[in-house]
Amino acid sequence: MADHTDPRHLDVIGRAFDAIAAGDADALVTNYTDDYFLELPYADPPKVVVGRDEVREYLRAAFGVFRFRLIIDEVFPTGDPDMVVVEYTSEGEVVATGAPYRNTYIGLFWFREGQICRLREYYNPVLSARSLAARGKGDS
Repeated sequence: MADHTDPRHLDVIGRAFDAIAAGDADALVTNYTDDYFLELPYADPPKVVVGRDEVREYLRAAFGVFRFRLIIDEVFPTGDPDMVVVEYTSEGEVVATGAPYRNTYIGLFWFREGQICRLREYYNPVLSARSLAARGKGDS
């Protein structure tokens, strides 16, 4: 399959990941369309958040739980110029305890007019739960 990945889409994803690392939900949602659609099928329970404002509030709450940066490991060609599949990892911590948080993700990103209009993100919920259950740095 030919790689039709638009490098501008990777730039938008990079800006979004920078905002995540900064814990800045306001900056993050500038990369999204007004009708942005976030799907988290592995959340417990599975979650769908629709609309830039709703996503902003959801992410503000999430940034109060986890603080991390995302690193792109691989980009997979899809043959669709408006879709990018990305494998990435997180490095960070649980805000309340300082416990380490690391996870792996597969993100299916759809674009419209230079912004992300939809993301379906798969991650390992067991790793998230373990990080939240961990007691803190130096605790046994």
